[in-house]
Amino acid sequence: MSGLLAPGDRVVVVSPSSASPAEDVDAGVALLRGWGLDAVAAPHAKDYHPGLRYLAGTDPDRAADLTAALVDPEVRGVLCARGGYGSQRMVDLVDWPSVAAAEPSVFVGSSDATALHERFSAFGLASWFGPMVATPAFLSDAVARENLRRALFEGVRSYSGAPVAGGRASGVAFGGNLSLLGPPPPEGAVVLIEEVGEEPYRLDRMLTALRRSGWFGGVAAVVLGSWEGCGDRSVVDEVLADRLGTLGVPVLGDAGFGHCPGQVTVPLGVPVEVDADAGVVTVLDPAGSGGPRPLLDVAS
Repeated sequence: MSGLLAPGDRVVVVSPSSASPAEDVDAGVALLRGWGLDAVAAPHAKDYHPGLRYLAGTDPDRAADLTAALVDPEVRGVLCARGGYGSQRMVDLVDWPSVAAAEPSVFVGSSDATALHERFSAFGLASWFGPMVATPAFLSDAVARENLRRALFEGVRSYSGAPVAGGRASGVAFGGNLSLLGPPPPEGAVVLIEEVGEEPYRLDRMLTALRRSGWFGGVAAVVLGSWEGCGDRSVVDEVLADRLGTLGVPVLGDAGFGHCPGQVTVPLGVPVEVDADAGVVTVLDPAGSGGPRPLLDVAS
């Protein structure tokens, strides 16, 4: 089945992480309806946890909303309201076997939703890393919002960046927010990484910890997104080149996804080809339909 949406499709806004003001959730739903979608908020999308007010409701309620939306055969898309923190608390409460057995839905999230993207990947399911509908990246950034709309209705065929370490490689896209990365990627994956609000030495520490654990051992290529609020960009670039440019695989930087103005929406869980010399990532499954598939061989 296609990983794209069409006018009239039913989509549900969920809050798996931090809480959002009700008016922001409503504004995001209204914009989705303006795209011709039958958009609604999940039952607990506007909740606040009774004690931990940084969470959008209780862990079981957030997990139940996500499970219900993903297994509902009438729902074609599930979009996160915002990131923040909380997905790691509820990810293991989602009924993943039922989700994997259901007709696949389009799923959109970023930042804290990295934990959810990793679980989709574990079940061979594709997902979209893009702006979330109750955040300024969707409500106020017309370029980012249009990038998301085009991705979900038309697909993504390629996106560009700047070479960090040359070469070409192919594999299934995997990754997300650096500080939230968990289990190692599948062998031969193309890893996408971005971060926000972390000083260069903290980026160095996180990347070094991943290197020492062998996390990058089977990676085919690395694609880097934005590094907003991470200090002096020249120092950030030096850290990235030092910690990632020496892995012996193609590395492409400045690919435009993540916490940045005009962010692009990129698919995860689908095969891509990285040409770091030309500065291009080609999406070999533009519709983002994903599904179980063998990883592609690394090109020389």
